[in-house]
Amino acid sequence: MDNQEIIIRVAHSGDTHYAETITNEMEESAKARGTGIAKRSPEYVANKMNEGKAVIALTKDGTWVGFCYIETWSHGAFVANSGLIVSPAFRKSGVAKQIKERIFKLSRQLFPEAKIFGLTTGLAVMKINSDLGYEPVTYSELTQDEEFWSGCRSCVNFDILMSKERKNCMCTAMLYDPKDHYEPEETKQYFEENKKGFERLLRFKEWKLLKPFLRPPTPKGEQGSDPSKTKKFLSYFFNL
Repeated sequence: MDNQEIIIRVAHSGDTHYAETITNEMEESAKARGTGIAKRSPEYVANKMNEGKAVIALTKDGTWVGFCYIETWSHGAFVANSGLIVSPAFRKSGVAKQIKERIFKLSRQLFPEAKIFGLTTGLAVMKINSDLGYEPVTYSELTQDEEFWSGCRSCVNFDILMSKERKNCMCTAMLYDPKDHYEPEETKQYFEENKKGFERLLRFKEWKLLKPFLRPPTPKGEQGSDPSKTKKFLSYFFNL
């Protein structure tokens, strides 16, 4: 597979026959990771292709490789690059980063004034976003469009989101603001310098948010570790 030339371009109406393959792989990938995503139908993905608001990756012989699409919120004030997925045969090849770069460029072309944001549960996507100039932010800095948040109802972590009053969930929020942002070189350097810390924070976040849903609280009278110092440190970034 590594020797095959991969073409990454804006999707169009001629690509709609890939829609079901794409949505099936999105669902299977989420199950394998044990995380949730807002489900999208093949019709929804096909519509994004028809509108020219998606990027697709294919081999020269037409084998599907990867995909990502654009969603707009708050009357175009916010843009999300959503549904990034790569076929299992082409993972760890660098194609995900190329797709993200292309969809980011397309978003800037179509919506130059919009803030571009993403939600991710993985360190690898955090790195890709950091290379593009995204910064980690709190959920309060994202769109408050009700339609966006209602899309999370199909996610397996929706109960966690609601228990945190939509201030936090398993995903980490990242944002690129065209009017107020660091240069990609700066955000990339910051991520590299703090990569191990981010990894530990993501693991802690997963443990902290899942804990109430996995086992009952510690009985009265039993002592546990005092998390006050850690909680204070994380309260702003993760709302824990």
